[in-house]
Formats: sequence, C-alpha cells, structure tokens
Amino acid sequence: MKTFRAFVKKEFLHIMRDRRTLLVLFGMPVAQIILFGYAINTEVQEAQVAVLDQSHDVRSQSLTNSFFASSYFVNAGPLQRAEDIEHVFKEGKTKLVIGIGPDFTKDLEEGHARIALIADASDPNVANILVSYASQMITKWVARDPTKRMPELVSVEHRLHYNPEMKSAFLFVPGVLTIVLMLVSAMLTSISIAREKEYGSMEVMLVSPLRPILIIVGKAVPYLILSLVNATFVFIVARALFHVPMNGSYLLLVLEGLLFIMTALSLGLLFSAMAKTQQTALMLSLFVLMMPTILLSGFIFPTSSMPWPLQVISNVMPAKHFIIILRGIMLKGVGLNVLWPQTLILTGMMLALLAISVKKFKVRLQ
Repeated sequence: MKTFRAFVKKEFLHIMRDRRTLLVLFGMPVAQIILFGYAINTEVQEAQVAVLDQSHDVRSQSLTNSFFASSYFVNAGPLQRAEDIEHVFKEGKTKLVIGIGPDFTKDLEEGHARIALIADASDPNVANILVSYASQMITKWVARDPTKRMPELVSVEHRLHYNPEMKSAFLFVPGVLTIVLMLVSAMLTSISIAREKEYGSMEVMLVSPLRPILIIVGKAVPYLILSLVNATFVFIVARALFHVPMNGSYLLLVLEGLLFIMTALSLGLLFSAMAKTQQTALMLSLFVLMMPTILLSGFIFPTSSMPWPLQVISNVMPAKHFIIILRGIMLKGVGLNVLWPQTLILTGMMLALLAISVKKFKVRLQ
C-alpha cells in the first residue's frame, strides 16, 4: 500500500510539472465549453438580405423597413433588376432576396399581392431559417396594417437556388471533405514526424546526405498522396450516393484541393516542430484542429451568428475558406473570378506556415 501511495504521488508530481499536460487537462475542457456555448446556435442573426422593390410605393417601403427593424436582417443594398439576384448570390453578398412586384399597393387592395422570397440554399439550414423568419415578418406586417382594405393573407412565393430540395447532404459533404483532408494531412503528418523524433530515428536520417528540408518534405509526400486518395473517395461517394452536384470546373476543384492539402501539411509540420512526442502531437492536433474546425469553419453552424471574437478566430481557420470554395465550385458553379479572395488567403496561410515550420525544424534538427 505504501508503494502504491508513492507511485500515485510520483504520477501527480509528474503531471503538475508538465505544463503541456496541464494545458490539455484544463485548457481543453474550458475551450470546448466556450466553443459549445457560443458556436452552437441555430438562430441566424444579422443576415445579409437584399430587396428587389419594383413598386417603390409607400406600402412596399413600409414592408422593407419592417424587415430591417429587427436584428435578424441587415440591408445588403437594393437590387435594380431581377438579373442581379444570381450575381449577388454567386458573390456571396446576400443569403436572401425579397422580391416585391410592381403595383404592390394596388395588388394588396385587390387581394392578390405576391412577394417572392428567394434564398441561397447552398447552406439549406440557413436558407430554411431565413425564409421562415421572412414569412413570419410578412404575416405580422399584414396583421398590423391600419387600413381596412388590407387582405388577411398575402401570397408568398418561395424559390431556393442551388439546393431546391433542401438536401442536407449538399451542406455536409463539402464540410466532411474538408475535415478528412485537414485531419489526414495535418494530424497524421505531425504524429509521423514526432514518432521519428521520439524513437531517435530522425537523428539517424539527418546524418544521411539528404538535407533536413528534403527529409521533411519526403515525410509529407505520402500524406499528400493519401489525402488526395481520401478526397477522391469522399467525392465519388458523395456523387454516387447523395447525388451532390458538381456545377463547376473539375480542374479548379483539384487545384484548390491541392492548395488546401499543402496548407494542412504545413500546419502539421508546424505541430511536429512544436511536439517532442507522439502524444503531444496528437493532443495538439486535436485541440487546434478537431473541434475548432467543426464549429468555427461554417461546416454546421453559420459563423455570422457567432460573437465577434469567434468570428475573428474563424477567419484564421483554413477550413472555413476551403468550405466556401467547395460550395462555390460544386453547388454554385463559380470560378476563380469569385473565389480568388479565399484562394489568396489559403495561399498566404500555406506560405506563412511553411516558412515558420522550416525555420523551426532547422533550429531543432541541425
């Protein structure tokens, strides 16, 4: 019993002296509680909404003002033509367009007024919520109209772009593809190199004629190939089983995928430079990648509904920008002329992470 107590005391002191272990034990639960408490939010706040008002009378203006009087919608600007709807959707400037036809006041008095709610359903959950909010606001606006000639019901027409059947697979497949690439590329790469350092075989390789940078790249190449295989498999399954559309360029999809994989590999190399053991590399990867990637990338929950500190953090998540790229190419069929901001951000992240990783490896392994 005395030996057991000594062993327990030794383990306790060992944990208290290891700052990384303390961070995992206490930092991770706190971070997860914060993320779950703020990021999981089914409500949509301050969504960008555009209005196509073809009537421009008192009633149509009153209806428009009622939409933006709440915290749910933010005015993304008026549209001049119906052709502008597709343009603002592809550029991601708005998620919902409210269409008000000509002679709105006259049609209201005659009882056949029509209002169109046109939503971007590349994210079906957000589209469904926005359409529901807008429909409720229209109903309330009609109920409080002071005139007696107002009809009791206004006919509302719904039209959903890019995902008219509201299939959740169209939302989740790009996210799953992103998660797979991120975990395989970054996590396994960091663990693999940490294993070599832990077993002492990295020093053996360093005395070979190969330079350290070539050894690092050589360790990363297999995971680059494995990531491409995984991405191809997930894409084939999505097309075969869930009939996820592919409306854009296959070449652009492959090139963007390579860019994201290289970004994730660079992140994995950075983790391997910071970790001395496989366990540390695994915990670091899980802490930085797993839950933040799921919660803060827009994979499941819209980042626009999160508090602004989490929105800022989400902007430095590579997965967020890649999900936007995937949905743009696969669902909307847009090209590099629309997706260049996300592409530029991923390129900058990849170069920065790679430069930091190489520098750290040179210091540690020379």
